[in-house]
Amino acid sequence: MGKITSMTGDESVYELPPAPLRPAGHGVRLREWTVQDSAAMVALFDDPDIARFTPLRSPFDLEAAHDYLAKAFDHRAEGRRVQLAITVDGRTPLGEVVLFPNPDAPREAELGYTVGPAHRGRGLAARAVRVLAEYALRELGVRRVILRIEPENAPSNAVARAAGFVVAPDPPLHREIRGRPVTLLTWERYPQDEAPRG
Repeated sequence: MGKITSMTGDESVYELPPAPLRPAGHGVRLREWTVQDSAAMVALFDDPDIARFTPLRSPFDLEAAHDYLAKAFDHRAEGRRVQLAITVDGRTPLGEVVLFPNPDAPREAELGYTVGPAHRGRGLAARAVRVLAEYALRELGVRRVILRIEPENAPSNAVARAAGFVVAPDPPLHREIRGRPVTLLTWERYPQDEAPRG
């Protein structure tokens, strides 16, 4: 089992099952990335909206995909994060959902997600977030799952609501993405929270 630990190193947070991790539900099937996914990742991630709201390299070319996969495999082996392809058939990647520990709060997990431009409007991000949040809360013993989203990122705010998250009372976070200052609000979901059906 790969143990995820707090970034401060002071407490074990939770353990991940060994790869491959393949949670499924709500019409999506998540799977771990493979080296064969490089070309598909370029089509998914080389997009202006992804460049605006995420720290992914832009332009996202084949070299960027190779680097991204290498880091993803390292993070998985070290227990730092899990990066999963979003699929509906268990094969073709349509986006990504990521789980990693909240460095400021043991037993909390943060999720990130993105969907390729050709696959938006199908509810894939919300369904993938629901699947991984429910997995973390049920199987990993996580106390709270969070998302951090810019207030003006309307599509991501809609994903959070559809996945059963609500805005948390946490103070806003101030960060930079490619030199651009951003403010992030925290959305939260607890084990007792029920995501909308449908």
